[in-house]
Amino acid sequence: MESYSLFELNQCIRQQLKDAMPEFYWVVAEINEMHVNSAGHCFMELVEKSPHSEQIIAKARANIWAYQFRMLSPYFESITGRRLSAGLKVMLQMSVEFHELYGMSLQVTDINPAFTAGDLAMQRQAVIQQLIDEGVFDMNRELELPLVPQRIAVISSETAAGYGDFIDQLHHNSYRYAFTHTLFQATMQGNDAEDSIIGALEQVFEREDEFDVVVIIRGGGSQSDLNCFNGYRLASCIAQFSLPVITGIGHDRDETIADMVACVPLKTPTAVAEYLINAAAALYEILQELALQIQNIIHTYARVQDKELHTYRIRLIHAAQTLLLQKKMEHKRLSDALQTGSFKFLKEQRKQILWMEDKLHLLDPVNLLLRGYSITIANGKTVRSAKALKKGQRIETVLHDGRVRSVVECD
Repeated sequence: MESYSLFELNQCIRQQLKDAMPEFYWVVAEINEMHVNSAGHCFMELVEKSPHSEQIIAKARANIWAYQFRMLSPYFESITGRRLSAGLKVMLQMSVEFHELYGMSLQVTDINPAFTAGDLAMQRQAVIQQLIDEGVFDMNRELELPLVPQRIAVISSETAAGYGDFIDQLHHNSYRYAFTHTLFQATMQGNDAEDSIIGALEQVFEREDEFDVVVIIRGGGSQSDLNCFNGYRLASCIAQFSLPVITGIGHDRDETIADMVACVPLKTPTAVAEYLINAAAALYEILQELALQIQNIIHTYARVQDKELHTYRIRLIHAAQTLLLQKKMEHKRLSDALQTGSFKFLKEQRKQILWMEDKLHLLDPVNLLLRGYSITIANGKTVRSAKALKKGQRIETVLHDGRVRSVVECD
């Protein structure tokens, strides 16, 4: 019986595969595992999953030698905005290799980043559509921001340059407005970032009464560092969060899904700090304008009251003078009619007239005020009876040397 050594059999398999199969194939697969060794060679495990479930229906090993990986990796990232990594669906050009010692493997010679970019765009749109279908896409954007958010929950990495810039600008603003902040530490890039940020949001939620807003910030970096901010779980958490969320995750070109669902999306950490400072400045201007309006109202009211008091005094004097004139005229008529009458009677009449002149003089409002009397005004009118006043009503008392404002304590 003819026999083969294992090495000979593997040699035969290797030759048969080489003779029977084309030199290259374009293959679509998902990167299940991937690592790059110290020499720069990339080793991947490729899988294909069932279209109806996560069940793996095919699996193979693939290699990208260092000299090719140094070209393919940056090219792929420049087109897709993502690092070549596990979890991505890719289209690879490869040859089928069989080694007597290591068995079968796939040698990658090229990559089609446009395929992955299209797949990522589809995934992104699917996440957006899922949030819309669930009715949560606009929830955080519809929250009402406080007039002046001063108690800030910050989600960031403590060592991030963007966090340092944010804190410096916020607490050293030229207006000297006071803000407080609490840092909730999180990983802001990499495979663990999404879980880390969600964990920080959960910590903020446990203390939500202590804060006005949540700020999510990070420093600059490559486009691929923003991957976690397009994930469904993080976007859903931000969209449904009970406090307004402000993002400043350090990108100038693309908008992440986290930005789309946040209450206020801004480009950078310093832009977030400037937004909070400007909100405080805007409210300060409004308060100044209100204070000026109140001051003008008070001055106008005081001028009106002074004018009304002056008019009241003139009317009293005019009435007294009219009455005095009438009495004098009456006295003259009596004097003419009673020229032959009793001198005593005329003397008494004169005394009565002089007495009335003194009384009228005493009724002058100015003299009344000087003697300790006062005029009480409520709602712009002179108060003539205590029954016209109600408890808690504001009144103004006019004295000879000023005005006193008070509140009625009992009916």
